[in-house]
Amino acid sequence: MRLIGTVSPDRPLLVVAVREEAAHLDERLPVLLTGIGKINATAALATVLACGELPSQVVNLGTAGALKPGWEGTHEVASVLQHDIDTPVLKALTGRTYGAPIDLGAAGGPTLATGDLFVSDPAARDRLALSADLVDMEGYAIATVARRAEVPVRLVKHVSDEAGEGADRTWRESVDGCAKVLAAWVRDHLH
Repeated sequence: MRLIGTVSPDRPLLVVAVREEAAHLDERLPVLLTGIGKINATAALATVLACGELPSQVVNLGTAGALKPGWEGTHEVASVLQHDIDTPVLKALTGRTYGAPIDLGAAGGPTLATGDLFVSDPAARDRLALSADLVDMEGYAIATVARRAEVPVRLVKHVSDEAGEGADRTWRESVDGCAKVLAAWVRDHLH
């Protein structure tokens, strides 16, 4: 975890998993580098939000894999779900729902599936495509922490790969270009 800049109530906090995705962000807004995965994202954002002033909003920027053909470019996520928790079984056992989808209100945006698995297997991709359009490893955790802290949250994802065979290679080759596009999105949409 690394916080670059100072969090204040008049500015958004940009939350990014790794430095490669933040490489082209300027120093105008604070940036939190969380590390990869739900636990790192949860611990980092919860720590920052608990230790001082709250930002005007949390904006999670990052790369995502496309689960269906035709998804490319940059998207603000409409809803996010957790794909690696067995919500129906847990509800049957406890009577309570864990891991329910979160509606983020970005009309027309994709559904994002978050889990602690880098999806590079075509069978896993096809299974996830039944309920989501894109996949990442931090979005659900960030949305959950921000909502619990009562801070508005947005998830903005740039498609880096097709979440299938060779996705790891494609991500390494495309992450810098994705970081440039995400930095341009910040300049155009956050004032």
